[in-house]
Amino acid sequence: MNALNNASIQDAHSEGVISFALPEAKSSKTGVSVSYAPSEDKKWFVLRIRYGQAQAVADAIIENGTYVYLAKVWKDVRDKETGRKQRKLFPFMNLLFAYVTEKEAEKYVKDSDVSKFASYYYNHFVTNEHGYNPPLTVSNGDMIPFIKATALLDEHVMEVDLQTCHFVSDELVRVTDGPFEGIVGRVARVARQNRVVIHIRGLQSGLTTAYIPPYFLEKVPLGYE
Repeated sequence: MNALNNASIQDAHSEGVISFALPEAKSSKTGVSVSYAPSEDKKWFVLRIRYGQAQAVADAIIENGTYVYLAKVWKDVRDKETGRKQRKLFPFMNLLFAYVTEKEAEKYVKDSDVSKFASYYYNHFVTNEHGYNPPLTVSNGDMIPFIKATALLDEHVMEVDLQTCHFVSDELVRVTDGPFEGIVGRVARVARQNRVVIHIRGLQSGLTTAYIPPYFLEKVPLGYE
């Protein structure tokens, strides 16, 4: 599910050709796979998944023919028996990103086999005409660098709390070389290193790249979207 494909794809929601193809969504249980296909009717809906159920829910939705992305990051956990730290992969914020129509999203959270494990992640920074927070949807512009960074399964990619992140400045930078080439974010001091932080708008947590040498960074002009 997280393997990168070397082919390029044309994204109908962005300008130009993306330098990599989004990973194929593949069920770990049955091997069923679904390819990403841009559509004007679909959005990236963010689903909150009950703890420990993210992979099972992802498998079930993929087997239903829907493209989803389950981002995973490495974390250090202490073994209860030995007391030693072990590095394991965990779903980012226990979230699942589903590329679906509004009707399909509603089905998965309210009327399907996975409904008891999945719910909307709401956008707490926006209110609709009724005064409620709507379900969070993510633009392709935010999802593509997020997927690119997590699909590498680099052990140095970390989840960070944006409210406590020590940003070097407010300037945006772009990575110009290496496995994170093309990613745009802000430089922060994390684990005693300067890294680029990737932010999905609407989420409190973000992701850092591995250490990026300063000569692999360029400033992004004002007005960048």
